[in-house]
Amino acid sequence: MPSLNLAIARLLNTGTDNFAIWVVKAPYPSGYVLRDCVWPVELTQAWQEWQQMFAGHGRLDIPPNSTQKSNPFPVDWILPTSGQTTSPYSSRLMQYLGMNLWRWVFDGQILGSLERSRGIAMGQDTRLRFRLEIRDPDLIAFPWEIMQREPGQSAMSLSQDLLFSRTSTEVDPLPYLRTDQALSILLVLGHDDKLQLEQEAAILQQSLADTRVGGNSSRYAPCIVHKLLQPTPQELIQELESRSYNVFFYAGHGLPDPDGGLLFLRPDMPLNGIELAQVLTRTGVKLAVFNACWGAQPAAINNQAIPASSLAEVLIRHGVPAVLGMRDEIADHESHSFIQAFTEALRSHKPIDEAVAQARQELLTLYKFNQPAWTLPVLYLHPDFNGELIKNMDEGITELPDTAIPDVGSPVLTATLRSLAPKGKTWLLHYGVSRIGRTKDNDIVIPEPSVSKRHAEIFCRNTLTDATLVRTYYLQDFSTYGTTWFLGPNGWQQILREEVPLKSGMQLKFGSARGEIWEFVIEDS
Repeated sequence: MPSLNLAIARLLNTGTDNFAIWVVKAPYPSGYVLRDCVWPVELTQAWQEWQQMFAGHGRLDIPPNSTQKSNPFPVDWILPTSGQTTSPYSSRLMQYLGMNLWRWVFDGQILGSLERSRGIAMGQDTRLRFRLEIRDPDLIAFPWEIMQREPGQSAMSLSQDLLFSRTSTEVDPLPYLRTDQALSILLVLGHDDKLQLEQEAAILQQSLADTRVGGNSSRYAPCIVHKLLQPTPQELIQELESRSYNVFFYAGHGLPDPDGGLLFLRPDMPLNGIELAQVLTRTGVKLAVFNACWGAQPAAINNQAIPASSLAEVLIRHGVPAVLGMRDEIADHESHSFIQAFTEALRSHKPIDEAVAQARQELLTLYKFNQPAWTLPVLYLHPDFNGELIKNMDEGITELPDTAIPDVGSPVLTATLRSLAPKGKTWLLHYGVSRIGRTKDNDIVIPEPSVSKRHAEIFCRNTLTDATLVRTYYLQDFSTYGTTWFLGPNGWQQILREEVPLKSGMQLKFGSARGEIWEFVIEDS
């Protein structure tokens, strides 16, 4: 998918209102353009009006140039129109701010680069992936998602031919990302005086797992949700390290903080973004979602934003592939509507930015254009991440979900992993994923010191070839030191964070190279 990445930064040596806007990534060689511009006083005024009307947080200032004079907000933008029942002022303010943001960003060669990039995407019969990098902390809190070219046209984050997200180029490399065929969600509910934890957990668990699949249920990936209520940081880390989760979901109290916000797991046990980032990247979580106020807001001192302080930005900088946070307070019913639509889109194998766009469109439909609900979700994507959370079955070979029923008449295969040691144990493998490790929460437990807590996985992938269902098993290493082995033609070979197809009779070792030998066997039943 073609991608256009744009960056905005303040020019510190030329005056407080001078900015540079340039293309960081373009789908064609001459698309890398740059322009200098001045921040207009009209945008400062519209931002102040926006905060007075919509913001639940303290005011964040944009220092204006002292030589500029503020003009009154245009009267023709706030006059009511005939038959209008909702607030005309809020509707016109949202359009006014969105259009002025667009006109400030997309001018001259920057606009030309966008239009040509869109044309390239249309020529490839796909969307343009547009990522915006805001390098000035004072501009992070702006609702860039509402940018629109003209009245009556879609905002950028609602566009049918463009996928909008934010990003940062000052990032750590992506960790190793495994291929997943199901959503595996860790739902964490932290302290919040406003929440009835058990009731909220049940609502969120239902919103995450339920999908309005209709007659196309076979096209939806499985979804497993495991919940933790007010865990300690140690309990949270242990849970993430003991299972393979691709989504981390937090609901509870949160506050802005210079180290990436504060999440209150318990009243006296906060966890900041830097601390959380370490375990998320180490355990291979692809998407972190925060149903907490101000997850995408920077911290501030004296109404001035602190650089690189928002939770979403800190996690992306530390190598988390995707982070979804709220720019401001969001009502519970709005949040639940968004979560259900978002999870449904993910389970239909849509990339994360497309799933956010689809859920955002649903919020707009339910809660109206001139209300801030659809503007609140803010998505950050790592610049090297393609947004794929689970494998898209429409690409490449046709794949069936692990729960598919084999064709009538096809042999039913039984796969086992058995120890070749005297009186060794035999484990029956799942058609989905079988987890191997030292701790008891694994499907196959090998209680040896050289075996990692979460050591490896054996999973099944179904493919449809010439109307015949083919079931193939794969082994993937997740051990701390890459101590997973298979016996090849040239002796024992080490698997290091790799995915290896398994054949019946293949011999394996987990942990020490001198350890127990296991045999993978497939039999017709």
